[in-house]
Amino acid sequence: MHRLRNGVQNYDWGSADAIPRFLGDKASGAPVAEMWIGTHPLKPSTAVDAEGRERPLADLTGELPFMLKLLAADRPLSLQVHPSRSLAETGFDRENAAGIPLDAPQRVYRDRNHKPEMVYALSTFDSLIGFRPTAEILRVLSPLDTPLSQRLADDLRADPGFAGIVRRVEWLLSSDIDASEVHQIVGACRALSALGMDIKRAYRTVVEIAEHHPDDVGVVISLMLNRMTLQPGEAAYLETGVMHAHLSGLCLEVMATSDNVLRAGLTSKHVDPSGLVACLDIGMARVARVTPDFVESDTEVFSPADVEFALAVTQISHAAPEGVELIRAEESVVICTGGEVVISSDAGDKFTLHRGESVYLGAEDRRPVVQGLGEVAQAYVPRSRAVHSRLVDVL
Repeated sequence: MHRLRNGVQNYDWGSADAIPRFLGDKASGAPVAEMWIGTHPLKPSTAVDAEGRERPLADLTGELPFMLKLLAADRPLSLQVHPSRSLAETGFDRENAAGIPLDAPQRVYRDRNHKPEMVYALSTFDSLIGFRPTAEILRVLSPLDTPLSQRLADDLRADPGFAGIVRRVEWLLSSDIDASEVHQIVGACRALSALGMDIKRAYRTVVEIAEHHPDDVGVVISLMLNRMTLQPGEAAYLETGVMHAHLSGLCLEVMATSDNVLRAGLTSKHVDPSGLVACLDIGMARVARVTPDFVESDTEVFSPADVEFALAVTQISHAAPEGVELIRAEESVVICTGGEVVISSDAGDKFTLHRGESVYLGAEDRRPVVQGLGEVAQAYVPRSRAVHSRLVDVL
């Protein structure tokens, strides 16, 4: 068992205080968007031994197949899609051959891996995830009565279904849409919302996003996306090829080890419309709420099938003075998400963890036990015979 030190990313959409407060640090005033736990080369964790010496976690583990993030959003993230493994491999090799540095702003593929992911809410967490059904998009667009909204509605009636929606997105991204056309839609959404005529929060979402990106065509694309709210303790799973944009809140994200993101708008970063559409063209990808399985009464396991990660959330109290045994896995990372706990293993290691502190557990840590009063989240590779969580698709 090794205590971990993890780096943060200061993206402009981050919260100035949520992650510092979670970690017990003093806020600097700069946005802190993510804390990465894992071995990804762009922000790898370091392992600390009993003498306080640090070395890269990858020196102990090699490349972990999963990574865990603490994410805090105060404003919308970019509209984005994560690629499949085959697209990632091809794109990474292509950009390498072109000599684009890994840390270059225009670099899209920063590794050769796919990036399915699961979000576990630590606060009320809002996202745009996946396309609405055609009929619902038409129901949203029809009352707006602007030239652009009516053009989209007419085209979608003539070309319905998932492929037709993708073609509408491609047209919006490739056309020279004037900012005034976006403003007209925002104004119509604001007026209808004020009259109490919002349709599944589509209009309010447009108004909220436009406060940060008033001229961006991504504001219009947001009308086609489901708005999902997770309450603390709820989780959602996103396959690769799902368009999404997290809007606000604090969460844990567990995913395949990757930083491949194709963006379509609502961002100051590099935008790759053609690459994003190529990801969408792989077909209708799955978006689902994850119903956890219980291990005894202390631990909930969120484990989508056929991916290289799962998340177990364990509550610890003084009602179990001997502690609660964590999920047995070849390797895992554990973060304290509340309270103060002591984690120990058969190997004789023992660490006290406060909220935001984390450890790595290896194969030699055969019986990890946690005691105290608090909560921990454990990301790990599920065994092939593990029982998988029930997924409830978001239509």
